[in-house]
Amino acid sequence: MAFRDKILELLEEGLKEKPSLFLVDLTVTETFKVIVTLDGDNGVNLQDCIDISRSIDNNLDREEQDYALEVASAGVSTPLKMVRQYRKNIGRTLKVKTATETIEALLDQVSDESIVLSWTAREPKKIGKGKETVEHKREIPYSNIKEAIVTIIFN
Repeated sequence: MAFRDKILELLEEGLKEKPSLFLVDLTVTETFKVIVTLDGDNGVNLQDCIDISRSIDNNLDREEQDYALEVASAGVSTPLKMVRQYRKNIGRTLKVKTATETIEALLDQVSDESIVLSWTAREPKKIGKGKETVEHKREIPYSNIKEAIVTIIFN
């Protein structure tokens, strides 16, 4: 069994013990540095990372293959990659880049094919002078999203 496949198998076993956690990314470099990025429906804490790290580390033989292991949570500025990540962020503000524009808006809805963003904007009135507040809502298929990052807002 290939080294990466063995890591993935051990990772899946460890994640079965913690069903609220899920794998976002697994990287194994040419020098056998293993980087595991996790996310969770309720976030990821330090103990979660330790437990997953142990579930991998305790079942591998360094005599067979020397490696370095890093297990971390998806950071605040990490782009969203999975539908499950979008679902857990409903009601939060996202900065979404497509091929033609960047929209910073509230994540309103999530489906298996797309997301719906909503926002308000001050725009010139259609008749007369001045501006008015206009409500916008846009559905964006995942295939059109180049990058989506949760925006942290301090009040």
